[in-house]
Amino acid sequence: MNIIIRGKHIELTDALKEYVMKRVGKLEKYSDEFMDVQVTLLVERDRHRVEVTAPIHGMILRGEEETEDMYSSIDMVVEKLERQIDKYRTKINKRMRSKVLKDHEPKQPVVVSDEQPEKVVRNKKFPSKPMSVEEAIMQMNLVGHTFFVFTNAESQEMNVVYLRNNGDYGLLQPQA
Repeated sequence: MNIIIRGKHIELTDALKEYVMKRVGKLEKYSDEFMDVQVTLLVERDRHRVEVTAPIHGMILRGEEETEDMYSSIDMVVEKLERQIDKYRTKINKRMRSKVLKDHEPKQPVVVSDEQPEKVVRNKKFPSKPMSVEEAIMQMNLVGHTFFVFTNAESQEMNVVYLRNNGDYGLLQPQA
């Protein structure tokens, strides 16, 4: 497991880096298939936030925690990721045992805009591989988002699953 640690508005001391490596390294006991695990430590005002993104065979585990202490934020985000792994263990193990699909070129980037509609403030690219609607819902829940863009394995078209206000899921499909 390769753990990449970044800091924003914080000095990354050796002790802090070592603590992150020790705690996030615990995830390796669940699988040897973790690739580059991204850990971002941020300090904003009196809040210490830790964001961890851990890709594993085309799936992404993501956790984010914020407290008044960086060490407790690290502990809490690792516990959150362990709960995600426990929750989806059977699905993840089944998927890792299945044949890994070929990598496809990324499709259109997702654009997230916080300001004026005509100004792109963030451009995000992501790999898009065919998956079922159920897999997309699971992936959306793993990353903790309310929507997920994916290539539908049945139609080979870009689709979006989203969480509805009543707790159900919706599916957006392009119409020819």
